[in-house]
Amino acid sequence: MGLPLMSNLFASPGRLLLANSLLAFSLAASVAPTTSLAQTTAAANPLLAPWAGPYGGIPPFDKVTVSQFEPALEAGMAQNLAEIQAIATNAQAPTFDNTIAALERAGQRLDEIQTVYGIWSGTLSTPEVQAIQRKMAPRMAAFTDQISQNEPLFRRVETLYNSPDKKKLTPEQQRLTWVYYNNFVRAGAKLDATAKTRLSAINQQLAGLFTRFSQNVLADETDSVLVLKAPADLGGLSASLRDDAANAAAARKVAAAGVITNTRSSIDPFLTYSDQRKLREKAWRMFVNRGDNGGAHDNNALITEILQLRAERAKLLGYKTHAHWRLDNTMAKTPEKAMALMEQVWTPAVARVKQEVADMQALAKKEGATFQIEPWDYRYYAEKVRKERYDLDQNEVKQYLQLDKMREGMFWVAGELFGFTFSPVSNVPVYHPDVKVWEVKDKTSGKPVGLWYFDPYARPGKRSGAWMNAYRNQERMDGNAVTTIVSNNSNFVKGKDGEPTLISWTDATTLFHEFGHALHGLSSNVTYPSLSGTSVVRDYVEFPSQVLENWLATPQVLQKFAVHYQTGKPIPQALVDRIEKAATFNQGFETTEFLGSALIDMKLHLAGDRKIDPDKFERETLAQLGMPREIVMRHRTPQFSHVFSSDGYSAGYYSYLWSVVLAADAYQAFTEGGGPYDKAVGQRLTKSIFSVGNTVDPADAYRTFRGRDPQIEALMRERGFPVTTSKTPKASKQPAAKPAGKKS
Repeated sequence: MGLPLMSNLFASPGRLLLANSLLAFSLAASVAPTTSLAQTTAAANPLLAPWAGPYGGIPPFDKVTVSQFEPALEAGMAQNLAEIQAIATNAQAPTFDNTIAALERAGQRLDEIQTVYGIWSGTLSTPEVQAIQRKMAPRMAAFTDQISQNEPLFRRVETLYNSPDKKKLTPEQQRLTWVYYNNFVRAGAKLDATAKTRLSAINQQLAGLFTRFSQNVLADETDSVLVLKAPADLGGLSASLRDDAANAAAARKVAAAGVITNTRSSIDPFLTYSDQRKLREKAWRMFVNRGDNGGAHDNNALITEILQLRAERAKLLGYKTHAHWRLDNTMAKTPEKAMALMEQVWTPAVARVKQEVADMQALAKKEGATFQIEPWDYRYYAEKVRKERYDLDQNEVKQYLQLDKMREGMFWVAGELFGFTFSPVSNVPVYHPDVKVWEVKDKTSGKPVGLWYFDPYARPGKRSGAWMNAYRNQERMDGNAVTTIVSNNSNFVKGKDGEPTLISWTDATTLFHEFGHALHGLSSNVTYPSLSGTSVVRDYVEFPSQVLENWLATPQVLQKFAVHYQTGKPIPQALVDRIEKAATFNQGFETTEFLGSALIDMKLHLAGDRKIDPDKFERETLAQLGMPREIVMRHRTPQFSHVFSSDGYSAGYYSYLWSVVLAADAYQAFTEGGGPYDKAVGQRLTKSIFSVGNTVDPADAYRTFRGRDPQIEALMRERGFPVTTSKTPKASKQPAAKPAGKKS
């Protein structure tokens, strides 16, 4: 498999108290809601009411209006601060229940409000929503800081963390205590008053900059399109792609033969099949220059400011650079270990690119071309080489990949590996007509597991890429079993009504990847919500999703669900054989474009407080690395939302590669056993990886599953790269509270 998942923007809003305090919402000063806001009632604002209805309560999407967000957020923050203050000023000596567990119970109303707000921000981002985002981001950052810098509260947590009685707690309680303590310290709880004030100011600034960055990228994606004026402009495109372009034109009310929108799901197929080279170049430049066009939506100045503020914050917190701060709480532990892994893969990947380009150049020359292969030619000629060498046409494959059938295939895999059943429900409100909902149950016991929402199609105001959300985390605190609610979100081009949506093999792989995140959440079996599901370190969270990609290509899935959209016949075995034979094809491109982004991300954040011109830094650093001229980064710096729309993947984009080493090695356990549906290996995967959330140190969890540390050889073989005896970077065990440990 390749790395189609690099476009994924994984998100999981859980209790935003402390667990995510340094991610989407940074930190800052003070929030003092007005009396009128504090007195806002649920009757006037449904966002303030507890989630009601079936399935343990569901989001009230049918009752929400944009005007309700600001007052709901203000009132929710006021309520949460009152809860926090009650914990901090408790006259009784701190105990696990009156401090740590109390923190877990606090903030539920605000968490539900922020969940709905986040959905509107990411999928229904109108100008009205964006105005609220710009206003609220610094204020929410300020609110978070009021918690992380609450000295009496931290003293209670610190007392419990250092208490010898901690050993009497369960391993999960010890783990949670460490998580809270670690989060407080990493958020600056031990700083003096002056440093705390500056830290708050920095994070408040960052919160506003992140919002502006995201909105600039969204504006370029929404406002820029490539208009295909005449039928000749559709040259080379398949019938389904022509229909997609025509549908996009109709949706935008553009009188033309078609429209190519500025999202990867629309651009990549056009670059792969269009025989109009000048139009390919236009499409490519439109896409790679998002956020880099000058004017109001240019992100370069914002990036410079973000990097400066991050560097200053890292020094305040006692770290050499932002990269050292971010990786201190991961499996890799240090930037040096992450860099070592990337460099180990970079050299063979670039060598493979040179071979790929030579093959493409030879084919182009044979066809009479007199130009050198450029970035806008790469996908087009790679597809030609694929067809010539392997007799494999991705358009032929696409006819067997119907979106609905692939979804059914994912459900079937979930049943075989995890024992889940999925049943569609109609008694649940949704935020857009495209969204559908399924109830998930345990196949054996019939007990409810949760709900799965699916939002598959692109639309204006929806951020690009694919991602998973957790609307509600699984937990069983205080004897109450709370089931999870998760969603998967994609940006497929919607076909005509009544016609199936055909997707590429890459898109199908991404679909399985994101479903892996959902299964990680659905499989959770822990007590405390902050340790639930996907609440794990950044370079581990992509592991469960990466590993699930492998089941797409299993014969059981392909024979049952990869059926021709017209005849209903399963994909021919001869075509499957050709897909398998070509599995390592184009891995130089796939790996290098990803690593280009990951290396730039890391090097930007290792540069310390040096003032950086993003375009110049990108250009010069890629030249130093020996980036092939025919390839650009998968995410160029001015549109690198993973890194600059929050702190989430900053100095952490390498984590996809780190996780894919785990995934490739883990899947090998199945191939060494009874195959992909080996029940014993599957049960071990569920028990050791998918169900434990953040209750177990990831290094320990992996060793429990595999019996050893991961090895890089499986990844190198998967990519078709030379297998060396180089030592795989080893994960450092986190200094947890003695149970199995893991991050916050």
